[in-house]
Amino acid sequence: MSLLRDRMSRDMERAGLTPLTRKEYIAAIRHMTEFLGRPPEELDADDIRAWDDEMSRRGLGVSWVRVHVAALVFLYRKTLARPELVSFLAFPRRPRGLPVVLSAEEAGRVLAALREIRYRAFFSLIYDTGMRISEAAHLKAGDIDRARGVIKVCGKGGKERQVKLGDRLYQLLRAYWAEVRAKDAKGAPPSRDALLFVSGAGTPLGFDSARKALALAAKAAGISKLVTPHTLRHSFATAQLEAGTDLRTVQTLLGHGSLGTTQVYLRVSTRLIRQAPSPLDALPPP
Repeated sequence: MSLLRDRMSRDMERAGLTPLTRKEYIAAIRHMTEFLGRPPEELDADDIRAWDDEMSRRGLGVSWVRVHVAALVFLYRKTLARPELVSFLAFPRRPRGLPVVLSAEEAGRVLAALREIRYRAFFSLIYDTGMRISEAAHLKAGDIDRARGVIKVCGKGGKERQVKLGDRLYQLLRAYWAEVRAKDAKGAPPSRDALLFVSGAGTPLGFDSARKALALAAKAAGISKLVTPHTLRHSFATAQLEAGTDLRTVQTLLGHGSLGTTQVYLRVSTRLIRQAPSPLDALPPP
């Protein structure tokens, strides 16, 4: 198993999978082999069906099952080159619930509760542009174009797009840069290729620590909703629609490949919902 694990790890690294995804896939394969009692190389389609049935019987969450299915598909298609063994597998569908959205007042309270300027600038950026956390964390100093008032973003699949650089956001980023990033460890100004956001140790900003800081700020602000970086992205999209931005523009700003993905925000825009006429109000008075 150790040799196969090393092969799969190298294949995942070549495929550009993140360290967290690689770790989850390896753990998923270990769960399966522990249940079946044999290494993956010795399994057949019936064995994999037995594991798939076991996951269904356990009543596990959709996200957990999707990770395990993805790990099996990668292992047998890429590393072992036996795609026929997993051809029957299907990804369970996630329930399409409404996204959690913050009002402008709630978002302001959360951002104000972020005492460290590093995180306040980071999450203000996400809220003001709708970026994903991974996109914000990989921004470079040279991606900020003050002259044109835009920020260059590298999204999923390496697709580039531009988002607006607001005046208030620019001033906050400038203050953060002057306080935290104006000089590197050797006292020299960082280059345009330097990451915009780094940890206190100078390493790339950790997602877990950033999420924890945001959750603590939401609690301190008295927000009972689940507040994650993606909640700020949802809030940005909804605020854009409520301000009158057309759906196609919101799709472009978010970097969505499909307009259908963006349309979910029409379902949570309270302003648009309130604008719908009330048939009862239209009736003549009794």
